[in-house]
Amino acid sequence: MDKSVARLNIEHYRRLLATDIDDCKRQTIIKLLAQEEATLASLIRSEKAEKSRT
Repeated sequence: MDKSVARLNIEHYRRLLATDIDDCKRQTIIKLLAQEEATLASLIRSEKAEKSRT
């Protein structure tokens, strides 16, 4: 996945959390947000590791 896609997804989930949604949907979005943040962190780590090899 591209970092820009992950960032856009994170922004989207944060906007959704700022709205009036039911608890079930809120919990799902919180999980999706956490997964996306972990994905972005992994992509950044991979990019840094790749740069340090070259």
